[in-house]
Amino acid sequence: MMKTNVALVLSSGGARGIAQIGAIQELLNRGFTITSVAGSSIGSLIGGFYASGKLNDFTAWVCTLKRVDVFNLMDFTISTKGLIKAERVFKRMETIIPDVLIEDMNIPFAAVTTDIIKGKEKIFTNGSFYKAARASIAIPTIITSVYNNNTLLVDGGVLSPVPIRYVKRNFGDILVVVNLYHDLPADHKVNNLVGNEIFENENNTFENSFIINSINCIQNRIGNVFPKGDKESQGYLKILNLTTSLMTQRIADLQIDYARPDITINIPRNSAGTFDFHKSKQLIEEGRIAARKSIEEYNSQIL
Repeated sequence: MMKTNVALVLSSGGARGIAQIGAIQELLNRGFTITSVAGSSIGSLIGGFYASGKLNDFTAWVCTLKRVDVFNLMDFTISTKGLIKAERVFKRMETIIPDVLIEDMNIPFAAVTTDIIKGKEKIFTNGSFYKAARASIAIPTIITSVYNNNTLLVDGGVLSPVPIRYVKRNFGDILVVVNLYHDLPADHKVNNLVGNEIFENENNTFENSFIINSINCIQNRIGNVFPKGDKESQGYLKILNLTTSLMTQRIADLQIDYARPDITINIPRNSAGTFDFHKSKQLIEEGRIAARKSIEEYNSQIL
């Protein structure tokens, strides 16, 4: 197969974004060359590790995580800005993979965040990778937001869950997007392993687990920050999750429809909950399977 250069776009989507590792592996195995990458949220983390040549190191670590390890990496806080500080997990990653400057990476990389004061995306193409990624994964109400140069940054997926417009494209590059918001049913074999045990089910509602019990305990302590509503209501966090998930999915669909990528690798949005990182091996395999299918469809069209 002739070498094909790829401008790669990686989506936001919580732990199911780990499937993007499998998609990258399959692209490389099929002879594609990734020349640039842009990502939102988990996509910024995966993309940055790839662009800096450290994705294998990250993959080896994340695949060792058990459910209790994921829980122990969560540093809960009593704050109006979120429930998890995410300092602990970044400090842990930095002991395994040192921080780098984005401008020193092997290929052009862009991490997308949302500036909620100015109401627009903020794109990091230089400076500390971990600082950019930390801002990009700041899920509103869940992971605390980040102050940066007199502004407040949150998850890139708020405005750009599939940040196609921010990837650098050279002449001859094809556009490849990994979409974590597709309504495809999850692969049956993988789905049996993945489940929905930690944070949300296929409808993005909260499940019973020891992690959620901890979150609920914190919510009770901060009282008025998360009003419970009346007995007939769905509850503040549940409604917020459902509505933001629906809006994010619609934005993702519009971004993909507008850009018309050469290859779209679709990952079912019910593949995993937000914090299901203990299912990384299964998610990576699902990413490989989805990428293989999309690549074969692309090859059949250009022959």
